[in-house]
Amino acid sequence: TRSVCLSFITGTVQLRASAVITACHPPTRRHQGHHHRPSSAKITTIHNNLSPTLYLISYFKMKIDTSLTMLQLPEALSQAGLQFSVATEEDFDEIMGMSQGIYGGLDYLPTRYTDWLQETNRTVILARKQGKVIALESVVVIDDGETMLVEGLRVAPQERGKGVAGVLLRFCSDLVKSKFPDVKVTRLTRDDQLGPKDFQKYRLITKQVQATSLSMYRPVLYKPQFKSVGFTIDGILLVRFRAEELKLRLSDLGLGDIQSSLSTSFKPPPVRLDNTAIRRLYLTSDRMHGVLPNATIIQDWQPFKLLPSNMAIVLKKDIDWMVDDVANPTVASLCTFPFRVPIGDDWYYLNIDMFGKDLDHVRQQFLCHLQRHTATLKGHVMCQMFLDPPLWKPMMEFCRNILNVELVKEYTEQCVVESDVI
Repeated sequence: TRSVCLSFITGTVQLRASAVITACHPPTRRHQGHHHRPSSAKITTIHNNLSPTLYLISYFKMKIDTSLTMLQLPEALSQAGLQFSVATEEDFDEIMGMSQGIYGGLDYLPTRYTDWLQETNRTVILARKQGKVIALESVVVIDDGETMLVEGLRVAPQERGKGVAGVLLRFCSDLVKSKFPDVKVTRLTRDDQLGPKDFQKYRLITKQVQATSLSMYRPVLYKPQFKSVGFTIDGILLVRFRAEELKLRLSDLGLGDIQSSLSTSFKPPPVRLDNTAIRRLYLTSDRMHGVLPNATIIQDWQPFKLLPSNMAIVLKKDIDWMVDDVANPTVASLCTFPFRVPIGDDWYYLNIDMFGKDLDHVRQQFLCHLQRHTATLKGHVMCQMFLDPPLWKPMMEFCRNILNVELVKEYTEQCVVESDVI
């Protein structure tokens, strides 16, 4: 069986189990037109009235003692019989089935799931009820092994509000700590409103503002296992357009060739960086420290400290990096290459993370990214830009009044929060 049993004692949920996790052969990549069915990673339960002991067998074997006691869970929690398992390639269709409509149709998981299963520093865990997948959480270890970043958390609609996310979060946290004992901090990204209790539990790391076209729901997580402390906030601007119509509009504005057009203005055009220039600028100098919030790169909801190990992760992605001036940067941006999202046929998502406060440079780099990444696209594009909060309104007006693209949602914020692991 692939299960961990829960017992309920007067409002306190305690995991009573000894679990054996066997990581078999790495999951085979998904190929177009057919699916491989790799050997499943298994979790076997041995009932035990003592504290649970997890035996992790991966490329190594080690024994750890860890308490998975959950205090102060909601009374509505009635999840007896929850089962946890390591996600595999063969679970993909069932996961997507319970994820329909999540993140307003901008779910990135379909394009990243297979890659996630290949990452040695990532753990993807499923929660099942009566054999059906009802929740997923991914945790990736970054910052030289000191931070676990929570991503992709989702709970099936019929199971929300019952404390499932909290139980899954704690299970993953203890599992990751057993494999990566140097982990000190849990970090996550949210776009919901932070309340007074959140500020007691988290440090705010960065803050960006968001104008989004569709709701980007991020579930509120159960957090009793953390000590309090800090956070960061960005604004988010999400617009929607047809690629063909935007290309015509740019041409009408005389911006069909953005680079040539910008080079004739009073400001020099943005500079695209190659990997060597990126490492030199971000790692071997402090020139970006005044541009990045809290010296942190936030790329498509993922916050990274300026460390060589983190840069190795980010540079594996298909991203365009720009700055206004290599010698003295004031604005920098990272833009993902477009990828399909499950809103409908021929829908693409473009993510732009913008750092800095100079409106003219922000506008320049935004236009460069749009021109470069929509030149060959046909179909609908959801473009989401994260930027400094005071720039949200002027950029929203520029998008709506000059580019004639559709604004889908009013001002919202992206918060990167973290808390110490106890």
